[in-house]
Amino acid sequence: MEKLTHYIAGKNVAGTSGRFGDVYDPATGQVQKLVPLASADELDTAVRAAAAAFPAWAAMPALRRARCMFRLKNLIEDNRNVLGAMLTSEHGKVRDDALGEVTRGLEVVEFACGATQLLKGEYSDTVGTGVDAYSFRQPLGVVAGITPFNFPAMVPLWMIPMALVSGNTFVLKPSERDPGASMILADLVQRSGVPDGVFNVVHGDREAVDAILAHPDIKAISFVGSTPIAKKIFEVGSANGKRVQALGGAKNHMLVMPDAPIEATADALMGSAYGSAGERCMAISVAVVVGDETADSLVAELKPRVEALSIAPGNTPGAEMGPLITGEHHARVSGYVDLGVTEGAELVVDGRAFSHAEQPDGFFIGGCLFDRVSAGMRIYDEEIFGPVLCVVRVNSYDEGVKLINEHVYGNGVSIFTRDGDAARNFVQHIQVGMVGVNIPIPVPMAFHSFGGWKQSLFGDHHIYGPEGLRFYTRVKAVTQRWHTGIRKGADFHFPQLG
Repeated sequence: MEKLTHYIAGKNVAGTSGRFGDVYDPATGQVQKLVPLASADELDTAVRAAAAAFPAWAAMPALRRARCMFRLKNLIEDNRNVLGAMLTSEHGKVRDDALGEVTRGLEVVEFACGATQLLKGEYSDTVGTGVDAYSFRQPLGVVAGITPFNFPAMVPLWMIPMALVSGNTFVLKPSERDPGASMILADLVQRSGVPDGVFNVVHGDREAVDAILAHPDIKAISFVGSTPIAKKIFEVGSANGKRVQALGGAKNHMLVMPDAPIEATADALMGSAYGSAGERCMAISVAVVVGDETADSLVAELKPRVEALSIAPGNTPGAEMGPLITGEHHARVSGYVDLGVTEGAELVVDGRAFSHAEQPDGFFIGGCLFDRVSAGMRIYDEEIFGPVLCVVRVNSYDEGVKLINEHVYGNGVSIFTRDGDAARNFVQHIQVGMVGVNIPIPVPMAFHSFGGWKQSLFGDHHIYGPEGLRFYTRVKAVTQRWHTGIRKGADFHFPQLG
């Protein structure tokens, strides 16, 4: 059976810890390869390689680093199908969704190609007599990324180009559930002209994560994953003196107004709730519907669509939804559906019994639809991360906004309406970091930044875009005077330059 390697200092390096994890084909339920689980010593080897490469990479003109990103962009475009096939094989997502993931990651690489514009500092002439002041941004050093299973290509690409173009060196710890994409990216980064040691991949589990948190030479950590782990990463990393951006979980709502076009709204909910089998931190998992009449119409529109979902292995033409990532996650999602029934929600469509005829051992589940869900039910309060949509009925716009604002998560949200006044009010008053108006998955473009509020983000910086560059750099301010014709004599008061 194939055994993956780490990627350290420009070379594929076999794991030495003696521990390996199983990488499944979710469509068949069979183990397809083994991934090494790094020890703290192996992580240290990668960090030392990154530290050794840092001085020369940081000293390289930013324009030359950006040219590497431009070559990386071209290489990703040339290998888009290779990356997409790997995502389908290890994650299970359907082909179109996998290719879409690569495209959204590619957009961040494209942004990094022009990042030199945002790396410029500021200059003030003659702030005092014969005194000038200026500031500029410098890289942090060795930085690390810890990425989730649901976007094994896109999320690393939220981090890698931003960190590298800023002059940092990078150690990636991808999810051990689907690590293949990170190895393809390592090859493409090397082929782009990035020197050995600047980018490294270390596979692993909790031991590798703990080693990243504790390593004194890692200056910053970017993380995307569940809220409990994000909170731990932030607290421990910050206590160890590191800069941390930790993106956590979500429970994304769509507020459906009575004037919303029902068919278009149902189309949007189908794609956002059931695309990628619901394994998206930006999936809409709760439809908050104003008025029983609107809710009745929407549920009636959704029910046959959910029942008719084309569920198959991701490489099947026409498939709309693939399997879940692992058997363990399948059991978790099914358990939440069981819980929703116990809590008293109305299960309109039950996908628990779905089995693919040709792949009965695959981790497939059918789409599930609940109606008459209420706050306090665990299927409403907690992130399920599967193809389960909950409909909550409210009596008014204000009640819907209040419900959403009181939730502990604040990642993404949408409103569907024809009323511009309602939409504008919603945008202004909703307590969520990313908002869509008649857009079901409001993921910002690469030249903006991605991040939620409340328990969905720990740290001060959102990821990628301008915020990403600010996260991976720090400002140095310089005040200078050249001693030519300057009066002599010491000043003992606080400096006053004007």
